[in-house]
Amino acid sequence: MPELPEVEVFVRCLQPIVGTLIRRAEVLDQRLNLDESKLSEARISSVDRRGKHIVIGLGTAGDLVIHLRMSGRLRLQRSTEETRYTRMILHLDSGERVYFINPRRLGTVILYPKGFNPQLGVEPLSTAFTSEALAQMTARSRSPIKPFLLDQRRIAGIGNIYASEALWRSGISPERASSTLERDEIARLHRSIGSVLNDAIQGQGTTLGHSVSDYHPSVGEQGEFQNRLSVYGRETESCERCGNQIVRIKQGGRSTYYCRECQT
Repeated sequence: MPELPEVEVFVRCLQPIVGTLIRRAEVLDQRLNLDESKLSEARISSVDRRGKHIVIGLGTAGDLVIHLRMSGRLRLQRSTEETRYTRMILHLDSGERVYFINPRRLGTVILYPKGFNPQLGVEPLSTAFTSEALAQMTARSRSPIKPFLLDQRRIAGIGNIYASEALWRSGISPERASSTLERDEIARLHRSIGSVLNDAIQGQGTTLGHSVSDYHPSVGEQGEFQNRLSVYGRETESCERCGNQIVRIKQGGRSTYYCRECQT
């Protein structure tokens, strides 16, 4: 599933459409349950990210919110790229088109006429996400720290890949109870969350495979951050920090990768 960095990459790629007019919306998958007429002739006022959601502001028409889920992606181009997996096309007055491609049909596109106000936690790259704020949140939680980081009601946008990577960078075991973290550990974790997310954005995200369902920031391209992963997907390999073997465990039905020797 695209996490915060991958969604941020798409949002930045879509900035050129701000100010354009949607001449026509073409919904190719009726599961989206979108009224094309409510999108047509709407002017795009903004393209932002909230957690893992892409929020396209349409002024008085509301917010068009896209959640990519497991396999969704967006393309902005003039040439035709309609495929069997294209679920929606926004035809813009600039001559460009925005394609919503969703092979597994799990992604959603919803128009919120009164604006998008989700019950999501703090943005981890915002100034509101401080070490002190993280300390206050962990102090009240009995959850292991890895599932804690995945709770979108607390921190918005972190997923399985970057939670594992941030915990490795900070030297904290994913099995530690959140409330047991000391202030210096919380400070390390706070720095690690910011650094891993920013590094992943700079690296155009993480592409883990080569199938049509995998993340691709643009046509024919892959992200680059998979080449810099320290623990995720590296079960049985040697930890680059201490040389011990990386292990995989299950937490809440999800795989967690870490080094038992240098993450405590």
